[in-house]
Amino acid sequence: MKIAVVGTGYVGLVTGTCFAETGNTVTCVDIDQEKISKLQQGKITIYEPGLEALFERNIKQERLKFTTNLAEGIKGAQLIFLALPTPPGEDGSADLKYVLQVARDLGPLLEDYTVIIDKSTVPVGTAEKVHDAVAAQANAPFDVVSNPEFLREGVAVEDFMKPDRVVVGTRSERARKLMEKLYAPFVRQGNPVIFMDERSAEMTKYAANAFLATKITFMNEIANLCEKVGANVDDIRHGIGTDTRIGKRFLFAGIGYGGSCFPKDVQALAKTAQEYDYDFSILKAVMDVNQQQKTKLLPMLNAYFNNDLKGKKIAVWGLAFKPYTDDIREAPALENIKALLEAGAIVKSYDPEGMENVRKIFGDKIEYAEGPYGALIEADALMIFTEWPVFRNPDFEVINTLLKNKVIFDGRNLFEPQQMKDLGYTYYSIGREVVKP
Repeated sequence: MKIAVVGTGYVGLVTGTCFAETGNTVTCVDIDQEKISKLQQGKITIYEPGLEALFERNIKQERLKFTTNLAEGIKGAQLIFLALPTPPGEDGSADLKYVLQVARDLGPLLEDYTVIIDKSTVPVGTAEKVHDAVAAQANAPFDVVSNPEFLREGVAVEDFMKPDRVVVGTRSERARKLMEKLYAPFVRQGNPVIFMDERSAEMTKYAANAFLATKITFMNEIANLCEKVGANVDDIRHGIGTDTRIGKRFLFAGIGYGGSCFPKDVQALAKTAQEYDYDFSILKAVMDVNQQQKTKLLPMLNAYFNNDLKGKKIAVWGLAFKPYTDDIREAPALENIKALLEAGAIVKSYDPEGMENVRKIFGDKIEYAEGPYGALIEADALMIFTEWPVFRNPDFEVINTLLKNKVIFDGRNLFEPQQMKDLGYTYYSIGREVVKP
């Protein structure tokens, strides 16, 4: 099949590359000339494990192409995916200006029946708005389909190639048949393609992310209570995670969720509820608790240093919002670093992938180490914000020689309290006892 993908951000590039991998001819379109030039030269523009090999193979075999020309990119395409940004507005609602502008541009360019697919995360009712925007100048028949993505950064290629499910919102039988054909190679093991109306598909994406954000936040609330009553959140996680009604995933306590999806989608769903005069109180609580959770370690750090961080050198491990990505959007590390700098602390950071993106925000206000141990040299304390595997089994003998004080503030519960006690550390984590030598 001939496919066009408009937008070469995270979702667009993964979508286009994975569709090309199953034999389709894909053209990706973007207005960013610099980005398109890099992609045309075979230089991948995002970090995502496993993507580069597919990207290079499909460019070499001429199934994956890039252009800044919309008319050229969609010519002959049976399916046009819209993978465009929907950033939150000042009121929390998703901004559809990019999606609707492209929809208006598409109308006069359509030459034959085409399925236009909303791949971006968009509010309920967007498919109708896209349809109206295209129809205003369209001279050919078309359908608009909602096909939300459920990609997890760090494992997006696996998620796309072997999806748990594919959600398709359409009431058009013609569009349904094309979507069934498109996704057949991805669901050969029997995972479902679930068809529904467009509004239900749009709501499904928001409901999924809001539920997972709520699950994370609930466990963080349990962790906070554990600290007060003397319980251990890890034991509780095991105790409830084996209940099949609850499941094991998204039960790890920490310093809150971040990234490009959960914060934006929870906020947008709450805004939709507000527009329909519904008080979605649980989502308000999720947003409030998550915001507070991000800086939960700071009071512990301040107390340890008697509320005087001026001149203290704080080592930071982890800048990305999660491991296996360079995405720092809404990352807890950012708010903590900002607070540390305001308190007069010196920050030296390390992250396997996220440092260049953080450098764009903080510049030379913080230091950047070449490795995890480099961040520890002459540091007064270590703070951990991202659970990269490289941080899980460090050489504590080396750490002992570098840190001025044997104290760690762990926002991701990477180490066992007993282990830290045996090593003679003062160790703060989330939902567990404070360890002191």
